[in-house]
Amino acid sequence: MLVQEFLEKSAARSPHKEALVCGSTRLTYGEIDRAANQLAHTLQACGVRYGDRVAVLIDNSPETVISIWAILKADATFLVINPTTKSQKIAYILNNCRATALLTHVSRWKSALPAANQTGSLRTVVLAGKVTPRIEESVRPGLKFLTWEEAGQGKPAEAPERKAIDIDLAALIYTSGTTGNPKGVMLTHLNIVSASTSITTYLENVENDIIINILPLSFDYGLYQILMAAQFGGKIILDRSFAYPYAIIKLIQEEKVTGFPLVPTISAILLQMKELEKEEFKHLRYLTNTAAALPVSHITGLGKVFPRATIYSMYGLTECKRVSYLPPEELKRRPTSVGKGMPNEQVYLVDEKDQIITDPGVVGELVVRGSNLMKGYWELPAETAERLKPGLFPWEQSLYTGDLFRMDEEGFLYFVSRKDDIIKSRGEKVSPREVENAIYALEDVLETAVVGVPDEVLGEAIKAYVVLKEGSTLTENDILLHCSKNLEDFMIPQLVEFKESLPKTSTGKITTKNL
Repeated sequence: MLVQEFLEKSAARSPHKEALVCGSTRLTYGEIDRAANQLAHTLQACGVRYGDRVAVLIDNSPETVISIWAILKADATFLVINPTTKSQKIAYILNNCRATALLTHVSRWKSALPAANQTGSLRTVVLAGKVTPRIEESVRPGLKFLTWEEAGQGKPAEAPERKAIDIDLAALIYTSGTTGNPKGVMLTHLNIVSASTSITTYLENVENDIIINILPLSFDYGLYQILMAAQFGGKIILDRSFAYPYAIIKLIQEEKVTGFPLVPTISAILLQMKELEKEEFKHLRYLTNTAAALPVSHITGLGKVFPRATIYSMYGLTECKRVSYLPPEELKRRPTSVGKGMPNEQVYLVDEKDQIITDPGVVGELVVRGSNLMKGYWELPAETAERLKPGLFPWEQSLYTGDLFRMDEEGFLYFVSRKDDIIKSRGEKVSPREVENAIYALEDVLETAVVGVPDEVLGEAIKAYVVLKEGSTLTENDILLHCSKNLEDFMIPQLVEFKESLPKTSTGKITTKNL
């Protein structure tokens, strides 16, 4: 089965059923499927071939959703880039995967244009929003330019002939790497279908479910809400963020939302809205949480605000989408657990010698086996080999998560810590090296080290230790302002501490162990 069949089967079964609500736009399954088919034909006419990579750089919107489905229907691989990404990193991603087309919006053109002009493999740009002649003239010679309206005109409403099979790549999801450059997680159609089927099974999703999604579609947690809803024929209420929480609460009530995926940052905001306890959320059936674990106080508080809703505490990583979930009936007994492996998946722990741990309570690295495991990191064989290793049987590879867990007598998992130094803040993976590189760009900075520190709301807060050159008058605000101009919003440090020196190893390398 291919991922786009989620949409196609729902459109064939219920073409007039409302599938997507975003602002004032309301689209049925039939309308989304038809628009995606037309855009797919356009992409192919512009030179997108079987297996090509096509990037989407648009905020949460109907255009983003249609673009994802269209790319799949064109037998290509989609990648959704976080719309707050700076131009330099956009250029890196486009060149790294040798993207042949970019779909973006005029609101992101300032960042997209330099990146597009620096990508030699790029042949086509499709631009949504109000396009002026000046914008079109800024595109380099040889790069085909289409407006969103032009891309949807005069093409067949039926899907193009299909060539892809389920072992082909469906998506590349770029995640921070230890070197500072993002790594492309390769996910096949089989990977995504397997993960989506498992998750919708334990969430017991049905076609009457209405899911609100305020998470970016560049984040796999947000992306899968779109894919899973199409699989079970539900409806998505799509918004850009939780910046206006009262507006989101109003949407939940007005649209009779049944499912609300959140992260700890969102739950912390909700729990500060004391008046919500007076509200009656009659239709909300479940809440889900992944990324950082929900603090026990959040679980208790959410239970009071949404007494009718079931809370699913989960754990996952981009490399396999989801690993485990805690059955809701276990929440009171094991509030700090992330549960057991999800359906059609197995998990186990290994020690430093790669031996399976059988004793309860012993800490080891979590290993995952299942058809949801990534195929590897795009053109990074050494990094892939660190994560995908020979499994329990000769026919498989298993995913070594790099995360330390313990398991109780009944097989429930408890997160302990991460083996590497990647910071997980606001549900995003942040490379300390990338933040350090941005800070080092300031002339007065002599040394810097960036670490994650525990934070109840963010999961981990980003803290920068900075040593300034003698006589410098650089302030904390100067550093934060510089970071805001050069990094995505989720990568900006929350804390800055000035030091006279940083601890170092015997070889002179800065170490964070004693910070």
